[in-house]
Amino acid sequence: MSISPEQSRSVPAPFILKRVDGRLTLFNSEHPEVSGLCVDFTEGTYRHRRKFGGGKTQAVARAVGVKNRASAPSVLDATAGLGRDAFVLAGLGCRVHMVERSPVLAALLADGLHRAESDSTIGPWVQEFLSFENTDSRGTIESQSPFVPDVIYLDPMYPERKRTASVKKEMQWIKALAGDDPDADTLLPIALTKATRRVVVKRPLHAPHLNQQVPDAQITTKAHRFDMYIMNK
Repeated sequence: MSISPEQSRSVPAPFILKRVDGRLTLFNSEHPEVSGLCVDFTEGTYRHRRKFGGGKTQAVARAVGVKNRASAPSVLDATAGLGRDAFVLAGLGCRVHMVERSPVLAALLADGLHRAESDSTIGPWVQEFLSFENTDSRGTIESQSPFVPDVIYLDPMYPERKRTASVKKEMQWIKALAGDDPDADTLLPIALTKATRRVVVKRPLHAPHLNQQVPDAQITTKAHRFDMYIMNK
């Protein structure tokens, strides 16, 4: 997926999309001193998490139920964003289908995925375990295409209680493009009827439960928690 001239013109101000060093990159014209944002599965945070993130002991891996590669669950990541968690899970053997409805975020993600597929180190398993579409996730969940997922993973946006300097540039820009996902509550009931093993919802520690539904179990980190809704308890 690449950005057409028409799509480039529709990128909301103050953002600008440019191709720099072969990577589709997002810039903010109000902050030209800030480096751009791109998806590069071979470098930076993605590479570090793949190599040193802790494998199946990571909170997201435990939350979706990764025990070993042979039995790793299939996952529908219905709010993929920039694909960080999906990439981690795919590296652990989960077949992950990513859905992102923001055209700009989807373009960054698709560009990164295309380049990763050509990489000699990670290309083979990226092609096998990661897939992607730019659409509203409700339809994908309801249609159960391209597969019936063991796990549906939801990581919707949530309004910050206050703006602080600690909020990372990446999150600020993603929120500006994707909004606060006001319809996120409606996804949980649908997901609960479609996942075969569990639904996992990633939330800030202070956020209420999605759709005010208490989970069956939780895993917490310093900044987030993973609410788990278990099928066939």
